[in-house]
Amino acid sequence: MTSDEIRKKLEFYRDLGIQEVFLRRPDLTCAATSTPAAVEDQKPRRTPASSVQIQEAEIVPRPKPETIELPPIAPLDDTLDAIQADIGDCKRCRLCEQRNKIVFGTGNPGARLVFVGEGPGADEDAQGVPFVGRAGQLLTQMIDNTAAKEGISIQRKDVYICNVVKCRPPENRTPEPDEMAICGQFLFRQLSVIQPKAICCLGSTAAKALLGTKVGVTKLRGEWQKWRDIPVMVTYHPSYLLRPYNQDAKRQAWEDLKKALHFVYD
Repeated sequence: MTSDEIRKKLEFYRDLGIQEVFLRRPDLTCAATSTPAAVEDQKPRRTPASSVQIQEAEIVPRPKPETIELPPIAPLDDTLDAIQADIGDCKRCRLCEQRNKIVFGTGNPGARLVFVGEGPGADEDAQGVPFVGRAGQLLTQMIDNTAAKEGISIQRKDVYICNVVKCRPPENRTPEPDEMAICGQFLFRQLSVIQPKAICCLGSTAAKALLGTKVGVTKLRGEWQKWRDIPVMVTYHPSYLLRPYNQDAKRQAWEDLKKALHFVYD
């Protein structure tokens, strides 16, 4: 197995939440199974039903296997520029077939708060920048206006914004699991490089990608979750808030944002 294959397997295990792997040394063998004859000698003997006796095999304790910490899934000197270079002109999944531009991310690379959305829309696909359409304009207003009202001196440019998938899904459909998995490795590296104090998940796709859950936003929102020890606040996607009948959701999203902003910047 090549080193690249090993790294991909370790990335897979890390995303499942596994923090260590076990190594079995060749000399850690059970004495009771050292030879076929020994195994045969240790099998219980059948006796007549009138005098049933169970003959127990001698049990030799097996030493506990050694453990090692999993190595990092990304280079120790990883940077956002290196991640973007690794993405390149990505052809790893079908989303590349109709895209115009890869939408990597935007904002402060040292941001204390990162917003993660689902994927680019038509405006983002044309400009190569996340959240610049109607939903993006609403997100900008939410960040700028809420921060100003709460006495927190930050604007959109001070946070970092990215998406789970970097190419626009056709007709703005929800990304498929394999597409999320392929792009997810780059999202995870982005978050690992930035190391924000908190992450704000915008919508169910972002929550599923980071938290590995199928629980809806309505049940997740308003309470802190965690991604690799980084606190995560889940709230509604701005595109959902643009629908005229979602007045309660708008109020709840502003409350979620206030909670995240105070947690990070107070």
